[in-house]
Amino acid sequence: MRRAVFVVMIKKMNMKNPPDAREQHIRTGRYLKDIIFAASDGIVASFAVVGAAAGGSFPVSVLLVIGSAELFAEALSMASANYLGTRSEQQFYKKEEAEEYREVKEIPDKEREEIREILAAKGYAGADLDAMTALVTSNEKFWVEFMMLEELKLYNPVEDSAMKNAVITFSAFVVAGAIPLLPYLVLEKNATFLLSAVCTAAALFVVGAMRKFFSAQSWIMLGLEMLAVGGAAAAVAYGIGFVIKTLV
Repeated sequence: MRRAVFVVMIKKMNMKNPPDAREQHIRTGRYLKDIIFAASDGIVASFAVVGAAAGGSFPVSVLLVIGSAELFAEALSMASANYLGTRSEQQFYKKEEAEEYREVKEIPDKEREEIREILAAKGYAGADLDAMTALVTSNEKFWVEFMMLEELKLYNPVEDSAMKNAVITFSAFVVAGAIPLLPYLVLEKNATFLLSAVCTAAALFVVGAMRKFFSAQSWIMLGLEMLAVGGAAAAVAYGIGFVIKTLV
């Protein structure tokens, strides 16, 4: 029975079928992670500027100039870091994959024994262990993929688009980070720090609640957690601005 199941698994891995709903959910979740990370960072960073400016009683024009400059500069920084990080991860995976292919070709007996050890650690023994080892090592591509995942614990990032990740990060950071500045852009001199704080709190809660997509926790608790963390950062920024104002 185990042999039959494993044969089916190998065949499925070698077929180029469209992803099922769960696979699509996981792929979407990877991008959602970038969105949430960038959005939360954008909100907190932008509101930190607002808080420091409000604490220091800076004019609205100064707040907008500093806030906008910080918003786009940090968005570009995060996007470029995401791009380079993804590219580096892909290059590292390909390098290690090439090394695994070399070892499979040059020292197959040693690599085959490593497969046996991995499968034995998972509970296979006797005839089942022999059959499983033979099946895995009968397909070079799957053999290498198996070693990459089980021996090196490396996830294949080749399908990820470095440019798409960077664009998503930049867009999420700018859109979410603009929220604390919106009251000052729309209402100008009639805007208040309290209104900006309310908008920021609502945005943090929504972004936190979005983590429900890949978490088993309550969306309310996730939203409140993000609100608490972001609120603490904003309070520190406001306090620093207030202290500097009193000292200068």
